[in-house]
Amino acid sequence: MKTNCWLILGMMMATSVLAQNNTNALPPIPAPLIAPPAPAAPAASAPAVEPVKKPAPVKHKKHAAASKKFAFIEPTVALVPGTAEVMVSNLNVRGQAGLQGEVVAHLVKGEVVTVLSQINLDKHAAGEPAQWAKIALPASTKTWVNTKFIDATNNTVLSKKLNLRAGPGENYSVLGTIEQGTAVTQLTTKGAWTQIEPPTNAYAFVSAAYLKQEPVAALATTTPAPDVSPVPAPTPTPVVESQPILTEPASVPAPPAPPVVDTNLPPPPRIVSHEGVVGHVDSVIAPTAYVLYDPSTQKEINFLYTNSKNLDIGRYTNMRIVVTGEEALADRWNETPLLTIERIVVLETNAVPKAYYPSPRQRH
Repeated sequence: MKTNCWLILGMMMATSVLAQNNTNALPPIPAPLIAPPAPAAPAASAPAVEPVKKPAPVKHKKHAAASKKFAFIEPTVALVPGTAEVMVSNLNVRGQAGLQGEVVAHLVKGEVVTVLSQINLDKHAAGEPAQWAKIALPASTKTWVNTKFIDATNNTVLSKKLNLRAGPGENYSVLGTIEQGTAVTQLTTKGAWTQIEPPTNAYAFVSAAYLKQEPVAALATTTPAPDVSPVPAPTPTPVVESQPILTEPASVPAPPAPPVVDTNLPPPPRIVSHEGVVGHVDSVIAPTAYVLYDPSTQKEINFLYTNSKNLDIGRYTNMRIVVTGEEALADRWNETPLLTIERIVVLETNAVPKAYYPSPRQRH
């Protein structure tokens, strides 16, 4: 009996222990440990790749184009007195030959101007035109004169010569002169100056490179090519023999008396043609201010002279020409050849750039 009680008590205690253990929560199952993947070994045949670098940004200089100065290339021109056409859309008309002259008017493309002469500047700034055309002042341009030299009663000039200026002041360029007694048309006044209509002899200047002019046939004629057409052979004429005719010998007339030559008559004019370069002579003892010389030897061929008022020899300076005319000795210099020009053919317009021809006094 006692033994059964102990067995029952032992079973009850075992059952109690098992019930208590079942009520406790099971511990969490830890995550499995997974080894990280080993780094793949680089292939032996694959080359190393260098990272691409971005190009550095280009820094642009501001206003670089504005600071560049382009060289002014001026074509060589040779204008003659006469009409010419403007080739640019806006051409400045200046009071002097050069960029220092103030602008007095503007010309547009296609306008026709009257060229009086061409002026070539010996000294000019870089980029400044060296060739200028002296033209008749455009009709729309007004000129100014000092009021005290105008007669208020009849609007005529009181002084012997009165300067025409581009503006109301002596600091403006001179655009010509008018003679004493010339009537003027007054437009307006400003202080001591009066604006008038420009007379026909007023002038101004424009760059010669922007004018187009047809060549003058009388001054720029080329030598015609010789006729080389074949000459037909003459047809031989048959010779007909004839019997001689016997006649009585006639009396031989006496030879005529030689003509009487007047030795007091002047020799006929000597017309020649010479080729050379035109040079300017700064000498008071020279027959003229211009000479034709040989550029290879720098020796004069002839001094040049003209009776025509419309021919300006100075505009042919440094040009290689063929000149035809009467050659004679100068009156005051018996050993100096002087050629009176009748015809000029221009061969080269700028044969000797910036040539300097010394005067006879400087050479001897």
